[in-house]
Amino acid sequence: MTESGLRTRPPEALTEEEAAAELAALAAEIAHHDRAYHERDAPEISDADYDALVRRNRAIEGRFPELIRDDSPSSRVGAQAAEGFSKFRHGVPMLSLDNAFAPEDFSEFCARIRRFLGLKDDVLRFVGEPKIDGLSVNLVYENGRFLRGATRGDGAEGEDVTANLRTLKDLPLRLAGKAPERIEIRGEVFMEKPAFLAFNAEQARRIEAGEKGLRVFANPRNAAAGSLRQLDPRITAQRPLKLFAYAMGAASSVPVDRHWDWLAQLRAWGFAVNPLSELLEDENAAAAFQARIGEQRASLAYDIDGVVYKLDRLDWQARLGFVGRAPRWAIAWKFPAEQATTRLLRIEIQVGRTGALTPRAVMEPVNVGGVIVQHATLHNEDEIARKDVRPGDTVVLQRAGDVIPQIVSVVLDRRPADSQPFAFPEFCPACGSHAVRPAGEVVRRCTGGLICPAQTVERLKHFVARNAMDIEGLGEENIQKLYDEGLVRSPADIFRLAQHADRMRQWEGWGAKSKKPEEAKKVPNLLAAIEARRTPPFERFIFALGIRRIGEANAKLLARHYHSLPEWRERMLAARIIGSEAREELGSIQGIGPAIAQELVDFFEEPRNLAALDDLATQVTPAPADFSAAADSPFAGKTLVFTGTLETMTRPEAEARAESLGAKVTKSVSKKTDFVVVGADAGSKAAKAAELGLRTLTEAEWREMAGLPLERIADGSERPGA
Repeated sequence: MTESGLRTRPPEALTEEEAAAELAALAAEIAHHDRAYHERDAPEISDADYDALVRRNRAIEGRFPELIRDDSPSSRVGAQAAEGFSKFRHGVPMLSLDNAFAPEDFSEFCARIRRFLGLKDDVLRFVGEPKIDGLSVNLVYENGRFLRGATRGDGAEGEDVTANLRTLKDLPLRLAGKAPERIEIRGEVFMEKPAFLAFNAEQARRIEAGEKGLRVFANPRNAAAGSLRQLDPRITAQRPLKLFAYAMGAASSVPVDRHWDWLAQLRAWGFAVNPLSELLEDENAAAAFQARIGEQRASLAYDIDGVVYKLDRLDWQARLGFVGRAPRWAIAWKFPAEQATTRLLRIEIQVGRTGALTPRAVMEPVNVGGVIVQHATLHNEDEIARKDVRPGDTVVLQRAGDVIPQIVSVVLDRRPADSQPFAFPEFCPACGSHAVRPAGEVVRRCTGGLICPAQTVERLKHFVARNAMDIEGLGEENIQKLYDEGLVRSPADIFRLAQHADRMRQWEGWGAKSKKPEEAKKVPNLLAAIEARRTPPFERFIFALGIRRIGEANAKLLARHYHSLPEWRERMLAARIIGSEAREELGSIQGIGPAIAQELVDFFEEPRNLAALDDLATQVTPAPADFSAAADSPFAGKTLVFTGTLETMTRPEAEARAESLGAKVTKSVSKKTDFVVVGADAGSKAAKAAELGLRTLTEAEWREMAGLPLERIADGSERPGA
């Protein structure tokens, strides 16, 4: 893109409008690649490309915290559980990790820990563990016996692959020695490189011999994921899979105080633990460890793309908790990227559900770090112009993991003599409508709206996706078929499909007369899956609507705050009036900035959106937000505001603890506020609380109600309890 393009400019040079637009584009792009990587085991960009998007997103969020989005990398984990497996809900979410790429990134990570915990001279000890490139799993043991196992999935819910996990030689079916009554143990299933090469060669031989249903995998990570997700455990048993254990989830009791001791406990129970893991006595030892592991990387039997650093003290881990999708107490320090060159064949334009036109590079296949790649995103027209990427060019690709790379630059001395700059289309390739680029935005969008089939179909695909309404059997192909046949034009139409059952059975591959049992059952199975989703969780319903800037985490915030669809609809209609109490309430929700609030208001100001929402409400009744996880908490479902300086914990720690207890933390005081926690030097918020007659709490009262007692120490003073 040009020098005036947004992504070449530092975040501090962006206006709020520009930042919001770029965050929206980044969120959609990252969400797409999360699904491709975690759900389909078919990534479309490289780790380097993905990490660059995440870094840019994080930098803009740091400059504009009021614009922080939920569907950005700061709030997403993986993808939803795949079809064909039952679902398993993890006792404690399986988190992803934030990334570091240089010593200064790790130093800032340590500084954030100190700021959050209010530490000064305390030594931060870490455990460094090589970051295995495999598939994360959660293993549940009861009374020392292996009970169930699941993939990470979306972090909250994964695929139950118990039968497949039982075939792994590295997984102890019974723990040696004493173990908690119930405990979740996290690990990574992977395939070593020599075993992968031999396995792939055998697959290729069998395919050449005419065997059907086989595939050659691009890399060991995809091979491990595909092997563990086999519907037949006998197939998994034949695959050369390994397991390293490394973390703890929910537990009836915690057997150790430090993470280093936890790794020792895992070994004692019979698990394989990465032998290269090391206890680092202070934060300064990380850089040396990073360099040492980097030197060994190529000679290791398995793929790694960095090192994970975890705070050793488990009590500090518990206090730090997590933000969005990632723990505050751990980080992945990534290795530098790998590069290769190839020829760019053409640039394709894809139309997303919001009308965004996204260019994709199609290249001659090339091996980059052991992976054959052919596609890469070009982000937007400014990115193409900045790099001056043209069809026919020889381009430098960069890879930092096991997926498809980014285009780093063009080899100009190999450019064809008749080369012409790429002309970004000004008309939508799907419907022919004008594609315009609003002032201050980096994305060109189709103006076709409801008449654009690409947008309509993409919105419907989003609505039924696993992390939205999760309607099994309504994949991309079937949604396209239903749209093409004129049966589905809006989300509500999906729930009226039973009226068209006879017609659907006449389609090829859908009919009751088919000789294939799965095809004969297709229509009844689909209708049953649709019926099962008439009472979705409220947060999934909100996310499924596809409102710009409303990702999964923001949908949860809204569901928690407004509790039910009728209340949310009423308050959003009232929030359309600037200066109204409802508008102030919306803007005060922790995590909902002015740009996100404006998107919500815009959605409810559009009559067609309201009509579609009300039509959908005649077919679907979202289940009110559930606070049962914190049902015993006096703060469950209550609205809290913190003001003034707290002495025993930092403000972020207090807010995080309140939210974990089911509270709704807001930034401003209103008559809907239930509690105002008043610290030292409280100002206008405390005064407004008194004016409104709200209940105020001292810091000590807040701690007592939250179950955080103060412990007496030797000199008679007090300190926070564990």
